[in-house]
Amino acid sequence: MSFKVSFIGAGSLVFARTLFTDILSVPEFHDIEVSFTDINQDNLEKTRALCQRDLDANNIPITIQATTDRREAFKGARYIVNCVRIGGLEAFEKDIEIPLKYGVDQCVGDTLCIGGIMYGQRVIAEMLEFCKDIREVAEPGAIMLNYSNPNAMATWACNKYGGVRTIGLCHGEIHGEKQIAEVLGIPREGLDITCAGINHQTWYISVKHNGEDMISKLLEAFEKHDKYSREEKVRIDILKRFGYYSTESNGHLSEYLAWYRKRPDEILSWIDLGKWINGETGGYLRVTREERNWFETDYPKIIAEPPFKLDGSMRGSEHCSYIIESLETGKCYRGHFNVMNEGCITNLPWESVVEVPCYVDGNGISVPKVGDLPLGCAAICSQSIWVQRLAVEAAVHGDVKLLKQAALMDPLTGAVCNPPEVWQMVDEMLVAEEEWLPQYKEAIEEAKKKLSYRNTIPAKNYHGAARLREKTSEEVAAEKDRKITV
Repeated sequence: MSFKVSFIGAGSLVFARTLFTDILSVPEFHDIEVSFTDINQDNLEKTRALCQRDLDANNIPITIQATTDRREAFKGARYIVNCVRIGGLEAFEKDIEIPLKYGVDQCVGDTLCIGGIMYGQRVIAEMLEFCKDIREVAEPGAIMLNYSNPNAMATWACNKYGGVRTIGLCHGEIHGEKQIAEVLGIPREGLDITCAGINHQTWYISVKHNGEDMISKLLEAFEKHDKYSREEKVRIDILKRFGYYSTESNGHLSEYLAWYRKRPDEILSWIDLGKWINGETGGYLRVTREERNWFETDYPKIIAEPPFKLDGSMRGSEHCSYIIESLETGKCYRGHFNVMNEGCITNLPWESVVEVPCYVDGNGISVPKVGDLPLGCAAICSQSIWVQRLAVEAAVHGDVKLLKQAALMDPLTGAVCNPPEVWQMVDEMLVAEEEWLPQYKEAIEEAKKKLSYRNTIPAKNYHGAARLREKTSEEVAAEKDRKITV
């Protein structure tokens, strides 16, 4: 088969290499064209070298095109796989640290809450530029497979304003399915599961085993599970109060709602510090910094490791490769993707991005009608959708009033901050992230003036209720070595 796949954000070594490995594990794809692009030349070259070595070791006659010129990378591409983080760790740190001064304690800060809203402003502005290039130089009808967060906001903007069909992809739903199978003691392949909602707030609305409804058994099963009863307290509480299990991790879910992180003295009672994803303050920022430092110091060791096998034995469960395989070969695949709603979930807004079961084959991507979500689940999703919509329109039009309204309407931000604090916090974040927010040039100049006044609201002396020490690159390397040994 002959077509081109372009990876943008290819300097993300671990994830980009994972997706690349998945795609090249399809035997029919050993004659395709592959391009990598990233703004970081050093990371781009390191990823290219590793992936090219994998190709050569597997006798696959493909030479990766790697370039910092994304238009060159996009030329003739049928699929663009997007996994960028606009602003990198520098901007991510501001998404976490500045809100802490106002008492907003986030675990991840990349989907909702004030961190996700500001991340969306950066990502949408840049991804609309990607779309322009895709329309002009890629293969007509090219599809963007988007992994960048905030996934729903970015996917929404690209479909509505970018003129490029964009499918948002996430692995949270896959992990939750494995948890459900584990607590029920039933192999995953023995369960028929339907999941629907919005990205990172998707609900397992149907779980059946041999035709028997298993939803009513989930609460007791999770409460009795030794590990998940400790690690998933927020998810279990939501299951108890709303009747359905949510896809997203305890740390993620805790920051999308108004109830679990608004009082510093209660946060530790809802989370577990065994893993960052269970709710640690700034947990994802910490591990991302650790991975970056480890990668920079341990690259010689990584390049010396055995090449990846591209025979299918190392293919993972990320949706990306299976979508491309189905579209190109006709093989049917069922997965949960982020798509424009347009009546799929009937009690959520028509114009919104929903995460729902989809089917892929040679005829394209089909989105069946789900119908109504359970009312409580729909209420939670609807609240978040209005925050997303305000944030998308703000990012596209550079509308600072809509941006501040999005922050005020966000459940956790609004639970912690009063309106004047929200207004000042957004001003401070706009100024701090100026270099990645070209659409807010005038608003940023106005924010600088406001912040120069003496009567600004004093910041809280707060650094998070559940902060852990950042590990050294040597400690991270030692942990990885132990895992390999085991």
